[in-house]
Amino acid sequence: MVTFLPSRPGPLADVPAFTRAIGGAESNVACTLAAAGHRARWVSRVGTDGFGDHLLDTVAAYGVDTGAVRRDPHRPTGVYFRTDADRATDAHEVVYYRAGSAASAMSPATVPYATVADARILHLTGITAALSADCRALLHELTAPRPGRPLVSFDVNHRPALWRDGTAPEVLRELADRADLVLVGTDEAERLWGTADPAALRALLPGPAALVMKDGARTALVLERTPARPGPEGTGGPEGPESTEGPDVLTVVPAPRVEVVSAVGAGDAFAAGFLSGTLRGLDARARLRHGHLMAAAALTAPGDLAAPPRRARADRLAALGADAWGRLHLGPGWTSAGTEADEEVRTR
Repeated sequence: MVTFLPSRPGPLADVPAFTRAIGGAESNVACTLAAAGHRARWVSRVGTDGFGDHLLDTVAAYGVDTGAVRRDPHRPTGVYFRTDADRATDAHEVVYYRAGSAASAMSPATVPYATVADARILHLTGITAALSADCRALLHELTAPRPGRPLVSFDVNHRPALWRDGTAPEVLRELADRADLVLVGTDEAERLWGTADPAALRALLPGPAALVMKDGARTALVLERTPARPGPEGTGGPEGPESTEGPDVLTVVPAPRVEVVSAVGAGDAFAAGFLSGTLRGLDARARLRHGHLMAAAALTAPGDLAAPPRRARADRLAALGADAWGRLHLGPGWTSAGTEADEEVRTR
C-alpha cells in the first residue's frame, strides 16, 4: 500500500499534512531483505494508477524483483493513513482505504503457485488473509502441504481493525499451524488465543518446525523442533522404523537498548533479520540477534522502512559476548555512522 505519514504528532483530526511513503508487511520484508543483500521477489496486485506506479518504482529501487506484480485496471491501489504513535498505545490511529483494492482481489486464480514455487522461503502474513475471502483462499492454497514447497514463513501480524467478523483467532491459528516458521508477538498471542506462554502456544501450534515469539523491547525467543530421528525398533512398516521428533530447543535473546524514533515497521524488520539469518544457515541465537538488529534499524528511523546495517557490522555485533550484547545501546544513525571503535564504546 501507499502510506501517508503525519507531519506532526497528534490525532489524525489534528494533523494538517502527510508525507507519502510505502507500507505493507510483505513488501517491507522484501525491501529489507533486498537491501541486506538477498534476492527477493514481491508478489502482489496494484491498480493502474499513480499510486501503483509509485509502489512499483519504490519497491524495485530497493532491488526487489517486481516482475510478478500484476496491474488491475478495475481496482485502485490501497492506501492508509496513520499517526506516529506506537501501535501498542491508545494514541495510535490507522485508517485503511483498501476495501475493494487491487490487492484484495488476489486469489488462487490470479496468483498461480508457480509464481512462488522456486523460492527458498515464501513469506506470508495474516494481513493478507484479512483482505477478502479470495485472499484467504490464496493463503490456504500457498500453505498446503506439497512436495518441494518452499519453507513457508508466516507472520501472524494481527490487525484488529481488519477483522470485524470475529474469525481471526481460528483463521490465523489454522494458517500458522500449516507453516514451517511462525512469528508472533506476545501481545498478539494473548489477544488472539488468550496466552503468551511458550509451552501453551506450542501446544496450540504443533505444526511449525520453529515458533518465534517477540516480546517488544524485552526479548525474543524461538522454540525449534530438533530433527527427526529413527523410532525404536519394532515400530513403523515394511520400509523401516518410523521417525520421531525430539523435544523443542528453546533459545532466548534479550533485545538491545534502542533510542526509538518510530515503532512502526519494527516487526517486519525483525522478520527480515530472522529470515536473513535463516537463509544464511545461522544458529538460533544469531538469527534472533539479527532480528533484533534489523528491528533496531527500523526503530531508530522514521517511516516503515530503514536501511539495514552492513552485513559485516551486523555480524560483528551479533557475535558479541553476552555481557557486551547486554550493554549494547543503539541510537539514530547507528547503521551508517561510526566505526568499530565507536561500537566498543557503546557496549562498555
